[in-house]
Amino acid sequence: MTVRVGIDVGGTNTDAVLLDDHHTILASVKKPTTDDIESGVRAALVAVLEGHDPAMVKLAMLGTTQCTNAIVERRGLRRVGVLRIGAPATTAIPPLADWPAELRDVVLADARVIRGGHHFDGREIAPLDRDAVRRAALDWHGTVEAVAVSSVFSPASPVHEEEAAAILSEVLDVPISISSRIGSIGLLERENATVMNAALTGVAQRATRGFVLALQSVGVLATPYLSQNDGTLMTLARAAEYPVLTVASGPTNSLRGGALLSGRSDAIVIDVGGTTADLGALRGGFPRESGVAVDIGGVLTNFRMPDLVSVALGGGTVVRRTGSGVQLGPDSVGHDITRKALCFGGDTLTLTDVAVLGGLSLGDRSAVRDKLDDHAAAEVRAVAQQLLGHALDRMRTSADPVTVVAVGGGSFLVPDDLDGASEVLRPPHHEVANAVGAAIAEVSGEVDRIFRLEGSSRAEVLEGARIEARQRAVEAGADETEVRDLDLEEIQLAYLPGDAVRIRARAAGPLSRHELLPAGIESAVTHG
Repeated sequence: MTVRVGIDVGGTNTDAVLLDDHHTILASVKKPTTDDIESGVRAALVAVLEGHDPAMVKLAMLGTTQCTNAIVERRGLRRVGVLRIGAPATTAIPPLADWPAELRDVVLADARVIRGGHHFDGREIAPLDRDAVRRAALDWHGTVEAVAVSSVFSPASPVHEEEAAAILSEVLDVPISISSRIGSIGLLERENATVMNAALTGVAQRATRGFVLALQSVGVLATPYLSQNDGTLMTLARAAEYPVLTVASGPTNSLRGGALLSGRSDAIVIDVGGTTADLGALRGGFPRESGVAVDIGGVLTNFRMPDLVSVALGGGTVVRRTGSGVQLGPDSVGHDITRKALCFGGDTLTLTDVAVLGGLSLGDRSAVRDKLDDHAAAEVRAVAQQLLGHALDRMRTSADPVTVVAVGGGSFLVPDDLDGASEVLRPPHHEVANAVGAAIAEVSGEVDRIFRLEGSSRAEVLEGARIEARQRAVEAGADETEVRDLDLEEIQLAYLPGDAVRIRARAAGPLSRHELLPAGIESAVTHG
């Protein structure tokens, strides 16, 4: 029997589950999140493995908000040298021009725009200025902690980015992020994503190392993986190189876990934690991807992200009485809820306290009753329901009522009669859906670039992209016999001359059997 452990580190709780080959949940736990990832994950592992042999665990998957928190809180980020290849065509808007000033000041060490780049069809705009690349490398030596390289239309031709990275690496011993491996069409958004990725490399290395050390400490020698934004897996080495691809892994895991636990492949999942409620749509059991640039910490990016709506509404959300009624949040007591909420002997009124007054069996109801009457509690519940109803309307693509799957430790805040919902499901183990989603994650492959149809039929180009996506999934570790197509999308590009089309193809499958063998956890520590 192959046992896998799934772990999700949230802002309030760290959840862990054990699953067997048939996705049966053998054990599940919730533990408070700690400031350092290692001790919190270790505590969750110790609890979930109680009565089980650690040697049985062959796979370990982690979803974490470490990178998201680092962006939002502006901490732990590396200083980045930004090299844009695109002069004279891309000099009007300098790199990071649209970033919040306080984030730009933390991240940007230096930015340069040099000659080079390509047209959409792969033709050079200008030859790469190799001397300018070498000057940047010499000037940045000892002053930058990471480098981001972007080039105009690099998804069509990454040649200049690859060559510039090779020159930089001859002088600089720092992580180098290349935009064509991270984002899609759209220079500024792709460049933003690449700079953000470079800034997060230190955070990712600490997180992956902490994960592996926690596994070692409890005797788990399983192959470790991190979950990424599209609900699939990445190796620790890849996670350390492309950390920006993990920033939405928490909500994505909840969506995938909600699909498995509820048996619904098409629904809207509402994941309520201690701080926020995240809503996402399931399509074929996977998150619906956002079709527009995504704002992360005030920065627009264009790499793959689930289509999410977040509301500052969670079990730890602080409730205040005002002259005009009640105010919910946006602040939360977070993982301090067991110390600060009224029902646990604290002095802060939270949404959990309101739920306790309404019948939730948790803590001391009398302590809440002393501070809140039934009329005020009903008013708070009405405001919370209105906020969730508005968020649900933003996720729906039609006026028809939809199935809602409520998951997460704060899912008791989702009412059974939510406006816009045909039914509200709370499947067994819904409180640890995020860890379940991490444990069942598969391996994917993706193609997203511009193709010219000259000399080939539309059907031939689409089929070629589909096959390439499948091959990339297999190369990433998926079982060749079980890889399936997830998406095949054709996007007409009317603003480009010639017969050009953007094609996005995605495939996924379970890990192949050889990936289930212990892969030398010491090497994972080195990568982390």
